[in-house]
Amino acid sequence: MSGAGRRRLGAPWRRRRPLRTRLALAATAAVALVAVGVCTAAFFVVRSALYEQLNLSLTQSARLAARRNPDSGPDTLAGECRFLAAPACAEVVPAEPANDPATPYLLPVDAATRAVAAGRHAPFYTDIVHAGHPARMLTTDYAKGRALQVALRADTVEDGIEEAARWLALIGAAGVLVAAGLGYWVSRTGLAPVTRLTATAERIAATRDPRHRIELPPPGREDEITRLAGSFNTMLGELEQSVTAQRRLVADASHELRTPLTALRTNAELLARGERLTAEQRERASLALGRQLREVTGLVNDLIELARDEEPQPLVEQVRLAPLVEHCAQAARAHWPSVPVHVRVRGQDAVVPGVPARLTRLLSNLLDNAAKFSPAGAPVEVELVSPGGGARAVLTVRDHGPGIASEDLPYVFDRFYRAGTARALPGSGLGLAMARQIARAHSAELVAEPAPGGGALFRLTF
Repeated sequence: MSGAGRRRLGAPWRRRRPLRTRLALAATAAVALVAVGVCTAAFFVVRSALYEQLNLSLTQSARLAARRNPDSGPDTLAGECRFLAAPACAEVVPAEPANDPATPYLLPVDAATRAVAAGRHAPFYTDIVHAGHPARMLTTDYAKGRALQVALRADTVEDGIEEAARWLALIGAAGVLVAAGLGYWVSRTGLAPVTRLTATAERIAATRDPRHRIELPPPGREDEITRLAGSFNTMLGELEQSVTAQRRLVADASHELRTPLTALRTNAELLARGERLTAEQRERASLALGRQLREVTGLVNDLIELARDEEPQPLVEQVRLAPLVEHCAQAARAHWPSVPVHVRVRGQDAVVPGVPARLTRLLSNLLDNAAKFSPAGAPVEVELVSPGGGARAVLTVRDHGPGIASEDLPYVFDRFYRAGTARALPGSGLGLAMARQIARAHSAELVAEPAPGGGALFRLTF
């Protein structure tokens, strides 16, 4: 079989397990490891305690034997040595083998025992088997040149250790099973918000409807997963607003383009029958066609500008506001000769980071809007206040027109929105929307409010 075929066959085995399974396995392994570790530690503690108790009994038996028989020779002192029952089996062993008794020792004697008798070795414990039974033996110094050996059966200790091992094994196995159940419960409970989040995302992907939301727990029970779900709901809200704004923009643009395109087609068809028109009619139709082309071109350019959410970073530079305001005011005077534009600069010359062409477009839109609503001869007042020292620069543009009605004030920056008093005036309804977008892209705030004494006032705060 080729290498590619082997890779294809082996791929399912290397497939990553689901997160819920991995979390359940991790929780199970952690709890099972703790349970097994505790049971193992308990086993060694019980084993040590039982042997400690047996060693203490041997020590006491050795003291009793030495106290009762302080001058015993090399022989068996007392005890049922055949069965190693209480009292303990005890015998005295000399340092020199030549002093051994004629009868053989019942307990094992080796070089270490002679060394204890001679004082060259410390007392020690030994596990032995005597008469077919497990036993524990203490070898300690007895008198000068002699050692005392004391032995007790260790059956009860061994049985206790085996019993403890069985119970601890059962407890450990039960702990592993409980750990598996807890791991499954933890994974199911802990990942429930993630499961809902995944289901919501899949439902949105299938229906393409961003109105769905993840159900959040009541306040006071927030955790990291809940915060993630809340952030996801916030993202869905932003997505819904973006989709709604996009659909509204497309619908509004289609509505706004329908009228000029219809007029363009009418004038184009009219010019196509030019032989039936007089020279004056042809000139009027040509002028109307050119004007409508400019309107459509301006509308399309405005839509392209609105489609851009942020400014290109390579074009950002430090812009001095005072010269920029004066330049825009000169352009407005040329475009609206019947409306005087007064500029007043107070404080220091403010410098802000931005794209000069975009800031020029912002100010031009504000000035054009103010001049459009101002009666002939009524001034448009522009004031730039820059206190310096890190304070915010504020630019205000005020006209002396009819002002903004209270019912229109919340919508003046909406795309294609035109108040009732403005529908007879030229424009597409995108100028103020574009101005606010440029302001936000430059970290500035643009608001509209009624001016004291009449008119409208637009305040731009950098």
